[in-house]
Amino acid sequence: MLKIRRVLISVWEKKGIVELARKLREFNAEIISTGKTATLLRENGIAVKEVASLTSFPEILSGRVKTLHPKVFGGILANKKNPLHMEEIARLKIEPIDMVVIDLYPFAQKLEEDLTIDEMIEYIDVGGPSLIRAAAKNFKNVACLSNLKQYPQIIAELDKNHGFIGEDALVDLARVAFHVTKEYDNVIYNYFQGQEILTLDLKKTQELRYGENSHQKAVLYEGLDQKGLGFRQLQGKELSYNNFLDLDTAIYMVKEFNEPAAAIVKHASLCGVGVDKRLASAYKKAYAVDPISSFGGIIGLNKKVDKDTAKQIAKSGFHECIIAPCFCREALKIFSAKKNLRIIEADLLNFSDGRDIRTVAFGYLIQDKDVLTVDKNALKVVSKKKPSAKQMKDLLFAWKVCKFVKSNAIVVAKNFNIFGIGGGRPSRVGSVEIALRQAGPKSQGSCLASDGFFPKDDSIRVACKKGIKAIIQPGGSLKDNEIIKLCDKLGMAMVFTGIRHFRH
Repeated sequence: MLKIRRVLISVWEKKGIVELARKLREFNAEIISTGKTATLLRENGIAVKEVASLTSFPEILSGRVKTLHPKVFGGILANKKNPLHMEEIARLKIEPIDMVVIDLYPFAQKLEEDLTIDEMIEYIDVGGPSLIRAAAKNFKNVACLSNLKQYPQIIAELDKNHGFIGEDALVDLARVAFHVTKEYDNVIYNYFQGQEILTLDLKKTQELRYGENSHQKAVLYEGLDQKGLGFRQLQGKELSYNNFLDLDTAIYMVKEFNEPAAAIVKHASLCGVGVDKRLASAYKKAYAVDPISSFGGIIGLNKKVDKDTAKQIAKSGFHECIIAPCFCREALKIFSAKKNLRIIEADLLNFSDGRDIRTVAFGYLIQDKDVLTVDKNALKVVSKKKPSAKQMKDLLFAWKVCKFVKSNAIVVAKNFNIFGIGGGRPSRVGSVEIALRQAGPKSQGSCLASDGFFPKDDSIRVACKKGIKAIIQPGGSLKDNEIIKLCDKLGMAMVFTGIRHFRH
């Protein structure tokens, strides 16, 4: 525990500083400050000692040098548990400093003001980072506050411990301090580099048994800006690298729907999707799409798993994982008989719609996640035949699912049921044939969604022969007019979305 007797405060952003200083004075801490911060504290009736009176040296160079002095840094860096340190600072009439409250000049914010380089230079803080690093280095003897968001926590800590700061809090303050100076230097470096430099802050969470294959090492990292990994494993074996890839697809698929929805994923490909008023029925629909491929797959559900849904899953064969927002007690009891089955509880709404990052031979590819949804009012019916209201619902349903199928993606649907999924083929007509073969006789009267446009008429002719009545696609091909004329000739409805959903 560290008793706070003497505090150095010098901040650019003054929000919350008066309240913190008042609390420190309640416990008789002496406050040392500079410039405008000292003025503000005095105006609020808080006794303050100027740094200049401590150092016997005025601020110089238009404020560039204020705190850079041995009497300041000696007080911060002295190890109170080292007798030689304490003897030395006593001889030099340097008093220990127990807390430093510092923020940095707003360099990043000033970038938005289109200032000249000479103007920007004046917002490069020198004393601030030096004070923060010194205090953080000596964290066992000095509490280092580098972010105003820490003030309420420290006020509570002071109240709880009657003017002392606990060891855990000191370590946490130091950790944040070093991150603050690191990020500050990154922004300045990027400015002088003249281009964006991306830095990822990731912490190792766990080593996985192996990667995609047993000869590959794999690790799960968590972003420092994440509030935990967002899931809790309730049962089953350790999650694998491939499990995480499949869980990602399952999560984002079922997030597309407000209604109870189920998705089954195998090797990062959708085996089935179902939506219904009841979760058990939704799962039954998803499983019916491709029962063979779903063996050993991962199940994603967007609602609480009830007893009926658990029974449906249990009798449908072997699966690797089930992820859902929560599980009822009866469902967990049913799943407990399958010891290796991984049960994952996760709040699907908390998963980020941020960026996708991939490594390639040429470097790193970074893009926003594909979170764009089609505006129903922006759909364009381009054929003479108009889809019925029922068909339009099926087209939009199939379009949502298409977004999560590997390109070239084709989905066949009718009456809010998925009958066929084809994807990952070099040719679009190849995916059409796979989806229609899977749908079988159910393709008669169904709707078809395609993630990309049709460059040739072969897919349309194959679809028509199998009874497809309406198609939804992005449009944008040089042969759009030929495709539309063919649909008119064949009596098929066609809708353009104006957007595509390639998934590689």
